[in-house]
Amino acid sequence: MTKTPEPGILTGSEAGAAARAATPKPTTKPKDPRFSAGPTRKRPGWTLEALSDAALGRSHRSKLGKAKLKEVIDLTREVLGVPDDYHIGIVPASDTGAVEMAMWSMLGPKPVIVAAWENFGQAWVVDAEKQLPLDDLTLATADYGHLPDMSAYNGSQDLVFTANGTTSGVKVADYSFIPDNREGVTICDATSAVFAQDLPWEKLDVTTYSWQKVMGGEAAHGMLILSPRAVERLESYTPPWPLPKIFRLTKGGKLIEGIFEGSTINTPSLLCAEDHLDALKWVRDNGGLQGMFDRADRNAQTIWDWVEQRDWIENLCVDDALRSNTGVCLKITHPTVAALPLEQQTDFAKSIVGMMAEEEVALDFGSYRTAPPGFRLWVSGLCEHDDVVALLPWLDWAFETKLAKL
Repeated sequence: MTKTPEPGILTGSEAGAAARAATPKPTTKPKDPRFSAGPTRKRPGWTLEALSDAALGRSHRSKLGKAKLKEVIDLTREVLGVPDDYHIGIVPASDTGAVEMAMWSMLGPKPVIVAAWENFGQAWVVDAEKQLPLDDLTLATADYGHLPDMSAYNGSQDLVFTANGTTSGVKVADYSFIPDNREGVTICDATSAVFAQDLPWEKLDVTTYSWQKVMGGEAAHGMLILSPRAVERLESYTPPWPLPKIFRLTKGGKLIEGIFEGSTINTPSLLCAEDHLDALKWVRDNGGLQGMFDRADRNAQTIWDWVEQRDWIENLCVDDALRSNTGVCLKITHPTVAALPLEQQTDFAKSIVGMMAEEEVALDFGSYRTAPPGFRLWVSGLCEHDDVVALLPWLDWAFETKLAKL
C-alpha cells in the first residue's frame, strides 16, 4: 500500500526537485573560460604583443632563425632540468610526429611492449600492431580509468608508453618498474605530463611532447628528447622498412646533430617558436618547474575536493594516487542519468557543456568522444586557480538545471 504524504510534506523525489529548482544561478564567472585540453589556454596576461619580437619573414635557416630555435632548445633544457648529455630537438607534426619518428626509427631489434589505457595511447598500439612489422610484440592495455599491468616489462624489451592519459586522466605515478640498467629503450609520450609532473630522466630514453598542451602553445611542433641510450640505438640500428624524410634522424650511421641545435628537418613557424619562448620565459620567471607543479596540483585538488562532496559525479580514475593534475577527467554517476541508455547519457553531458558555453563560463571541456560521458577539465600550471574556483558552482547549477528536466 502506498503511503500518502502528509499535507505540506514533499516526497524524496519532490524534495530533490525543489532543492534543484531553488539552486541560485552563480554570478561570478571565470575570467578565462578556456578549459580545453589542447590547444590549451595561454599563460596569464598573454597578449599578441608577446610575439612582437618574432623573426617573421626570415628563413628558419638564417642566423636569426636558427638562434631563435636554439634558444627554444636551450631554455627547454634549463626549465625542465634535462641532463646535459641528452639531445633536444624540434620536429614536425606535434607530439604524434615525435612519437612515430622514434617508433619507426628505433623499434625492431628487441621485443616490444606497448602500454595504453586511453585513446591516444591506443594510436601507438595501432602503429605497433597494424603498421610496423614487429616480430615480438606485447600489448599492455586497460580501459578508461585504469592503468595497465606493467609487470611484463623487465628492461630487456623496448617500451612505448604514455606518461599521462590525456583522455582518461590516469597518469604513471611511479616509474620504478623501469630498470636503470635496462637493455631496451623506453619511448615516453609525455605530452600532457611534461611541465606538470616530475619526469625521471634516467628512466626515459625518448621523451616527446607538443607545445600546445601544458605550455599553451600553437599546434604542429613536436619536441623530441633523446638519452645517450637512444642515440646509441639510432646509430647502431637501421630499420628494414623505408623512412620518410621527416622521420630520418641519422645520416651515414651518425645522429644528425644539427636537428638538436636548431636546424630543423622541415620548416617550423618562427611565430610559434616566439610564442613558445614567451611561455618558457614566463615559467622560468614565475616559480620555474616546481611552480608549474604546484599550481597544477592546487587546481586539480580543488576539483577533487569538490567531487568528494557531490553524489552525482566521480573522478574517472579509479585510483586516487594515479589521478592526473592536468586533464582532470570526471564521469557522471547520478543514478537517474546512469540508468539512461549510453547515447542519452552522452547527450546529457553534452547539454551541460553546451549550456556552460552559452553562459561563457567554460569552453571545450567535454569528455573525449570514446570516454565515459562526463567532462575533461584542463587545469595545468597556466590556469588561474580563481578560474577553477569560479567554475565549480556553475557545474552544480548546470547539472541540477538539466536533471530537473529529465
